[in-house]
Amino acid sequence: MFDKLEDLVRRYEEIMNTLASPGVTDDQNRFRALMKEQSDLAPLVEAYQAYTKAKSDVDDLYVMIGDESDAEMKEMLKAELSETKDKIEELEQKMKILLLPKDPNDDKNVIVEIRAGAGGDEAALFAAEVYRMYVHYIESRHWKIETMEMEEIGIGGMKSVTFMVTGQGAYSVLKYESGVHRVQRIPATESGGRIHTSTISVAVLPEAEEVDIDIDEKDIRIDVMRASGNGGQCVNTTDSAVRLTHYPTGIVIYSQTEKSQIQNKAKAFALLRAKLYDMEQQKAHDAEAEARKSMIGTGDRAEKIRTYNFPQGRVTDHRIKLTLYKLDEVMNGDLTELIESLTAADQAAKLAHLDEAQTA
Repeated sequence: MFDKLEDLVRRYEEIMNTLASPGVTDDQNRFRALMKEQSDLAPLVEAYQAYTKAKSDVDDLYVMIGDESDAEMKEMLKAELSETKDKIEELEQKMKILLLPKDPNDDKNVIVEIRAGAGGDEAALFAAEVYRMYVHYIESRHWKIETMEMEEIGIGGMKSVTFMVTGQGAYSVLKYESGVHRVQRIPATESGGRIHTSTISVAVLPEAEEVDIDIDEKDIRIDVMRASGNGGQCVNTTDSAVRLTHYPTGIVIYSQTEKSQIQNKAKAFALLRAKLYDMEQQKAHDAEAEARKSMIGTGDRAEKIRTYNFPQGRVTDHRIKLTLYKLDEVMNGDLTELIESLTAADQAAKLAHLDEAQTA
């Protein structure tokens, strides 16, 4: 590990020297690539520098303890030595995590789909609440959210909603939300006071660039039509809505949220690319199914991942067996503890899998 760390430190110093040289911004593509590499390496280099300093401090403290004759001062030095050793262990763990192979999609923007499942109108109402939960969380991160498609029902619920999230590391944070979310509560329409169980599904897709997915025009049928439903002045008066049909997969994308046909077409293609890219990713993941079993956030989308129990005011994430009695805060967008716990569990599982592979 330490040989690799020293190589990365040398690479970091090379990048810093290059960035300080004249004319480095002449090639903007190279400049951006260097800046990203520098940003990715910086946390690891900082941790390694702190680690080497702590190791040096330990050596100095041993010498000082051996030379010290005052009993009280010697105890203080021993306490400092113990704290420094704890710091070294923490930094070693941090460096191991930073050295884990990075998901190539982690820095991508995401497209999120929420769909009502079992439970009829109650599922649609919960889908709308989960959508608002994500909106609050995304806004708290100062990320940008853009609705791509929405199908509402008259009582304030949503059969489905698709939106894009633009922000640094959006996929790395939101990827753990994919799966089936279950709600347990007494619906407003339930006169007998019985608790009902409903479900919704959430899919988090990394945004795919044109370089990621090549779509053959012969495989696509594009239909334009007038938008339906509530909307602005131009809705129902121009052929602004776009429907894409991808023959090889049977995927159909419908986009009508924008007044411009060009904008709706762009959104539809963005969603199609994301779906095709996700299909390719799933094929690759399935080929590594055994390795993925121990990791969080990479399971089947049909998997029940979380339950929101309103009568008891609790949220339970079944993957890591975490229960929080703060349902109101979670539904208002406070997802930090859930996501940080999932991230930590995923990292721990990957470290354990790595250790098993190395000792095998």
